[in-house]
Amino acid sequence: MINKSHKLYHVYEFFTQSNKDYLSNLAVDNVIFGYHEKELKVLLIRNPYIEPWMLPGGYIKKTENVESAAMRVAVQRTGISSNLFLKQFKIFSEPGRNIDPHITPEALTALTGIKFDHTHWLFDQIATVGFYTLTEFSKVVINGNTQDEETCWWDVNNLPALLYDHSQIIAEALEALRNNIYHFPIGLELLPEKFTLPEIRVLYQTILGKEMDDRNFARKLLSQDIIVKLDEVRYTPGHRSPYLYAFNKAAYKSALSEGIFIT
Repeated sequence: MINKSHKLYHVYEFFTQSNKDYLSNLAVDNVIFGYHEKELKVLLIRNPYIEPWMLPGGYIKKTENVESAAMRVAVQRTGISSNLFLKQFKIFSEPGRNIDPHITPEALTALTGIKFDHTHWLFDQIATVGFYTLTEFSKVVINGNTQDEETCWWDVNNLPALLYDHSQIIAEALEALRNNIYHFPIGLELLPEKFTLPEIRVLYQTILGKEMDDRNFARKLLSQDIIVKLDEVRYTPGHRSPYLYAFNKAAYKSALSEGIFIT
């Protein structure tokens, strides 16, 4: 719901001008995943003028392709400018998907003083291309695009109320992530450079939503040289300090391409 205590001049001035520079019926929405404290996280934003949380997204400039637009959104939201993993997974184009009963021409006119009617391109049918991005949680620097905008990580299993069909987009992004876990470097992108065996096992359990036998899991990774044991331990007061491991990137990518990764 639009918060009527705010004026929307700086937001909706964009919509009165942007059809000159942006495609008017196509957008991108980016499900940015991170992994932290045994939880798969999704980065969400909340505009100060609209009550529900939403995915990072935006319109596509006429000077860029869809992938470039999605990458632009990911870079803006994470502060990471290189080596981001980006994967397109579905186009969402259900009729009426971008209709909200609180966002009407009359409401926008009253709030902004800018004349809106149903012929404005903002109220046209808008399809969105869904992408997901994998990030190392510790490297993400959260910065809102506006001073009042709120940006926050949410556990994928405990999401707030979301705008439009964004809950469906997240659910389908998670399903795509699970389907792609054997074909793309999911663990490599989500884990830090050095990790313990329990940490990588719990990551895959969290994504897949099922328990995995710890001994068989580790044995398979080590037998395929997917991970290598380092001559380092993580000091844990009062407990046995576990050895650290790192990905053998060449072997990892080879295993993925041959379809013989973890099962």
